[in-house]
Amino acid sequence: MSRFQIGDQDFLLDGQPYRILSGALHYFRVHPDLWADRIRKAHLMGLNTIETYVAWNAHAPRSGQWDVSGGLDLGRFLDLVAAEGMHAIVRPGPYICAEWDNGGLPAWLFRDEQVGVRRLEPRYIAAVTEYLERVYEIVAPRQVDAGGPVILVQIENEYGAYGADKDYLTELVRVTREAGIVVPLTTVDQPTDQMLADGSIPGLHKTASFGSRAAERLVTLRKHQPTGPLMCMEFWNGWFDDWGTHHHTTDSDLTARDLDAILSVGGSVNFYMFHGGTNFGLTNGANDKGRYAAITTSYDYDAPLDEAGNPTDKFFAFRDVIARYAPVPEEVPAEAVPAPQLSVPLFERSNLFPLLDDLGHASRHDTLPTFDDLGHDRGIAVFTTILQGNGPGVLSFDEVRDRAWIFLDGAPVGVLARDAHEQAIVLPRSTGELVIIVEDQGRVNYGSRIGEHKGLIGGGKLDGEPLHGWTAHPLDLDRIPSLPLDHDQLAVGPVIARGTFELGEAADLFLDTAQWGKGFAWVNGFALGRYWRRGPQRTLYVPGPVTRAGRNELVVLELEVLLQQAAAFVAEPLLGHEEL
Repeated sequence: MSRFQIGDQDFLLDGQPYRILSGALHYFRVHPDLWADRIRKAHLMGLNTIETYVAWNAHAPRSGQWDVSGGLDLGRFLDLVAAEGMHAIVRPGPYICAEWDNGGLPAWLFRDEQVGVRRLEPRYIAAVTEYLERVYEIVAPRQVDAGGPVILVQIENEYGAYGADKDYLTELVRVTREAGIVVPLTTVDQPTDQMLADGSIPGLHKTASFGSRAAERLVTLRKHQPTGPLMCMEFWNGWFDDWGTHHHTTDSDLTARDLDAILSVGGSVNFYMFHGGTNFGLTNGANDKGRYAAITTSYDYDAPLDEAGNPTDKFFAFRDVIARYAPVPEEVPAEAVPAPQLSVPLFERSNLFPLLDDLGHASRHDTLPTFDDLGHDRGIAVFTTILQGNGPGVLSFDEVRDRAWIFLDGAPVGVLARDAHEQAIVLPRSTGELVIIVEDQGRVNYGSRIGEHKGLIGGGKLDGEPLHGWTAHPLDLDRIPSLPLDHDQLAVGPVIARGTFELGEAADLFLDTAQWGKGFAWVNGFALGRYWRRGPQRTLYVPGPVTRAGRNELVVLELEVLLQQAAAFVAEPLLGHEEL
């Protein structure tokens, strides 16, 4: 058994000074069969600790549910960290940001308008308490005092950028301590006077988040915390991408110099990210600071390990810096090898509309419901009504969240896009069957719009008059890979397409989506995530454990047009242009 404490100037492990050299690795963004590999590579860069968030909405997709199976097995992940001889930092939020859908907060939490999120409000506190107690059932027996790897637990997350409810933070501490957490508790905030003052309470060790000007930021942190170890809990050594901009990279040498500035004054560090991983399925978040920007499927982050777990230039640059201050193993990870390249014809194709009843139950509504009215958290819903007007008409909504494809009697009319602030479209006539496919492109993960409802907001209007008599089909996209398909449908969306391919052995793959429009892809039933011709991301990462020797299956839901009715797997990731 060991003891981890906050000393006057240092972290202390069994009474001796201990520098934390940590890397962020989100278990929920990495295939579980690859956890051990990524953890091992962190060790080889010279790290002694792994940090992870816990995503509340992943573990509790419905109120009262709790899932720790497969890729959500936090206990197994922490055990693998311990098996590598490393320590762990756990950051359970409840809000995590992380460019993750809704910042990790469950969508169901916001359906009660009385809930006061991230403050001392009884309904919210009851839900958070249940969540944290579940997390701590896993974490408490794995603390360093009990022979496990966990040395720190974080309270909330960058709370000073959101609020200043000290009673709320105090209650989170109470719940945490009563659940058996005895290791030191921390907070993290950007190093500004207001955020550091608002985001913590006495008894919590303050840490900072930044990616440059390290010496200056550490001076600000020290001003607010005169004693105790200095730590950058989020050293932003890269950045995330959103659809429609560019692939973000940062200079390895400049970032390494900032790392050296932290370590040279005795500071501890957590790389955000050491390995970014992937927003598999429908888990990406979004930002909206005047323009809605959905995060890409790739969370490569220009990190020391790329999205496929291969070392980058930063891995070796950071390793060299760390070696000046701590022992570094002689072993280094193997370099990336080209992935198998192959073409896969998509022979089976079926239009989506005749398959709606196979993907979920329809319901009737007088007025147009939102996703949240339907209890539908993510993905796609299809709404239908009959128009009985005369001549052309203007179809409008208060707000589109986030993209809507409009069809009249089966013919496409156009698209309304949230990121273009579009609310209305002219219909060529006001009679016939109106069908609208609506995609939630990711719930906002940062700022005032967290928790907003999804879908078509404010009902639908035709020439300013409300439309009634709607049928709603919320789609369970998990069912798509198992649907029987035709063989002669056009490749014009919305269409589901399937192809098969052979592999000699399981292997990482990179699916090139450049010749497609916008949609989703699955390999052997595993949801890879979203693709979009808009870019910057061009390839979807297929983890090796998803594939198998012999026959494999690819399924695509294309919402626009498959310009090429075949899939191409390429040798390496293509994450897009790096400048605008």
